[in-house]
Amino acid sequence: MRKRGKYGAIKTNVDGITFASKAEAARYVELKALEAAGEINGLELQPKFACVIDGKKVCDYFADFAYFTRKKRVIEDVKGIETAVFRLKKKLVEALYPCIKIEVVKSARVKRRSSTSRRPKTAPCRSTRRH
Repeated sequence: MRKRGKYGAIKTNVDGITFASKAEAARYVELKALEAAGEINGLELQPKFACVIDGKKVCDYFADFAYFTRKKRVIEDVKGIETAVFRLKKKLVEALYPCIKIEVVKSARVKRRSSTSRRPKTAPCRSTRRH
């Protein structure tokens, strides 16, 4: 059995390339088909964006995909769960590179809770123990 990542993602191989999740691999297959059909071009995997402020390197951000449409360059990140670190890096990259807007592609696997499926709020426990 394959070992799952921290958030349940299973590494998947397609065309000899290892992807961090099945969702990312599936998106790659979709993008390759769009590229073959001429809808997009210049598909790039794991484009790197250096985050440097006042000459100091803060971090590097690696998106999942970058490609060109007829109108613009698209940067994509496939996410099942958006972590706080991801949201921070996304804001940082978009602030440092004003011409870039990172598009988040949600994994279909992520299930959203409806308001009716949430557990009801309970009253705080009261101690029955006497002091």
